[in-house]
Amino acid sequence: MDVRFSLPRNPKPPTDADDRRPTPATDDPPRSHPPHPDPASGSSTPFNIVERDADINLSLPSDAFDVVIRAKIVVELACPGTVSCDDILAFVARDLVTMMGGPYYSVPLGRRDGTLPLPTMTISQIIDVFGSRGFSVQEMVALTGAHTIGFSHCKEFTSAIYNYSRAEQSDLEYNPRYAAGLRNACADFEKNPTLSVFNDIMTPNKFDNAYFQNLPKGLGLLKSDHALFNDPRTRPYVDLYANDQSKFFYAFARAMEKLSVYGIQTGRKGEIRRRCDEFN
Repeated sequence: MDVRFSLPRNPKPPTDADDRRPTPATDDPPRSHPPHPDPASGSSTPFNIVERDADINLSLPSDAFDVVIRAKIVVELACPGTVSCDDILAFVARDLVTMMGGPYYSVPLGRRDGTLPLPTMTISQIIDVFGSRGFSVQEMVALTGAHTIGFSHCKEFTSAIYNYSRAEQSDLEYNPRYAAGLRNACADFEKNPTLSVFNDIMTPNKFDNAYFQNLPKGLGLLKSDHALFNDPRTRPYVDLYANDQSKFFYAFARAMEKLSVYGIQTGRKGEIRRRCDEFN
């Protein structure tokens, strides 16, 4: 099968028609998302930036946030000050995975609202961070399989595809045609920092094990994706999940259940926000 590595920029939300396409190799024009409120709009404060105003989230469609906001309003009308935004987001994440063909898993309730860090780490740092929180290497690899859906901003990987070294235009970990497609899709990233591409070029609108199958072909998008395949501590699990989707689904569901209750704020810690787009 001849696969073209001409990547869609600023991916569009999936539709029923998308599920019928064998590959996403299209030349869709860049998509401009409605702007998020700036910190002065009431969502953030000069001292604290809420999630939707974080730099890494600026290109996410506003309608996705609005779904969460509307859900929170309905819940508040029925049960004021009872259900947190974190609980709503946990349900949304689980239902999205299931809607896109992934496994169903339980979502315990009772969280209070807080924030999560988004660090960029080496594979050793990732292993250490997950290990310090009681997660095994295998659980970390299973959770990383979530890269089978979603997208990443060009600025997260452009250093690996533009002028990588004096001898090479891009990191040799990338399939050359894939790297060329990425350079084309991200050509204007300096002028438009919201440009992004799918994490999984083969089946971007389906939750499956294609992410793991992509890695040995040089089709990983991020540096950490390539490291996951190359590191001897993680490679066995990449191979396992690439060859057996059911084992990936089982491991992912169990790891998500474990992650969903790690470090949650309950009782008097945290707060129950009245709105999910601003602090109380």
